[in-house]
Amino acid sequence: MLTISNLTKKYNKVVAVDNLNIEVNDGEIAVLLGPNGAGKSTTIKCITGLLRYDGEIEICGYKNKSVEAKKIFAYIPETPSLYELLTVYEHLEYIAKTYKIKNYKEKAEELLKEFDLYDKKDKLGKELSKGMQQKVSVCCGLLINPKVVLFDEPMIGLDPKAIKELKRIFLTLKEKGCSVIISTHIIDSIEELWDKALIMSKGKIVLSRTREELKEKNESLEEIFFEVTEE
Repeated sequence: MLTISNLTKKYNKVVAVDNLNIEVNDGEIAVLLGPNGAGKSTTIKCITGLLRYDGEIEICGYKNKSVEAKKIFAYIPETPSLYELLTVYEHLEYIAKTYKIKNYKEKAEELLKEFDLYDKKDKLGKELSKGMQQKVSVCCGLLINPKVVLFDEPMIGLDPKAIKELKRIFLTLKEKGCSVIISTHIIDSIEELWDKALIMSKGKIVLSRTREELKEKNESLEEIFFEVTEE
């Protein structure tokens, strides 16, 4: 579970995130939407512990910056950042050793095969396309068997087959009881996946709806997104 309580982040006098409250339950896929400048990126940086902030962020009951939280939290950024001189497989080995994961080899090979990277496992990071780098980043995040996973624009740069596989993984993570958060600009890309939609504008959550609530009101996510974010 991810719990955000009274999150506020200011840059000098500019309020980027204003008293944000979010809860993503176990086995739930939440999609974080919002126009440019809504505060999504700042919120993500706060969740990952990259920024100082006011308020509280907890991952399965642990403070997000604690070692306990980091062991069960995975973040897949929009722009992958691989080590140029490590091979694909060495990236997974590095993650396994950093997180002190034992018996990881079977899981690592399974992930590489799922994302069509097995035949490229000896390629260096600098030799990979952006799409392949993104695949490696996803594999590294999933290797630790996280309980909370945050994806930032995960579909960008992926080929159709990889997108299909990633969607399957979203649902598999949900079935395993993980809390999954997907930040994206592309509403259509996650239309059939989400359980809860969180729409940000001007640093605040201006709408929170479950899929069932939208169905009951006969609303479409795309229509309501523009309704609450456009002046």
